[in-house]
Amino acid sequence: MNLDEEKLKEQLEQLKVEHRDLDEAIDHMMHSGTVDMLKLQRMKKRKLALRDMISKIEAMLIPDIIA
Repeated sequence: MNLDEEKLKEQLEQLKVEHRDLDEAIDHMMHSGTVDMLKLQRMKKRKLALRDMISKIEAMLIPDIIA
């Protein structure tokens, strides 16, 4: 495993943790009774951006298979 691949895996893990934390925060906010819609919308937008970054890194880590 090369250094770049190791860095990508570390970054991937950090993004997954942030995504999971954001998901929990959104869930907590929605069930707390008081919902700041603007903050909720920003959190959801950030969560989607994280998901896109996670997918991109996962695709980079999958080796190309020549059929």
